[in-house]
Amino acid sequence: MSRKPRLKGRAARLARLFPARPRQAARTPFVLLVVLLLGGGLIGLLVLNSALSEGSFEMDDLQKDTKSLTDEEQALQRDIDSYSAPDALQRRARELGMVPGGDPAFLDPNGTVKGVPSAAAPRSPAAVRPPEALATLPAFPSAGTATAAGASATGASPTAAATVPEPAATAPGVSPTAATPTTPGR
Repeated sequence: MSRKPRLKGRAARLARLFPARPRQAARTPFVLLVVLLLGGGLIGLLVLNSALSEGSFEMDDLQKDTKSLTDEEQALQRDIDSYSAPDALQRRARELGMVPGGDPAFLDPNGTVKGVPSAAAPRSPAAVRPPEALATLPAFPSAGTATAAGASATGASPTAAATVPEPAATAPGVSPTAATPTTPGR
């Protein structure tokens, strides 16, 4: 039989620190630690993937909303542009009974008048509307709305519905601007 020699002194003290037979380290805590780390990583990955998917769906919905709102904005801008066009403004002004102004005169800072003013063109009776007819019209009628509303109210043609007798003419030799009252100092 093989026997180990007995150690004495310092060698004996060192031999007690090291066991005689190599021991197996406990595997259970290490395996448990590895399983917990892998499980935690997989759960974290699942939560992260779910959050990204939810954000993707929300972003897709917001992009659809943005596209529809952009289309609506462009349609409204086209409407504004069509109402702001010079020919549309002129047509609307004539519907309201306005006439083009004459040539203007300008005042210099020293009080002299530059230019020769001319009177505005007279109104045509077909373009004048009574105030109650103007109150019922929308601010920006769509194509044909103003004429259809006027025609359906009287059962007549649009021009007949818009015709109002012109006010009595001013006395001969008196300009229309002289008949209107003015504020002193203006």
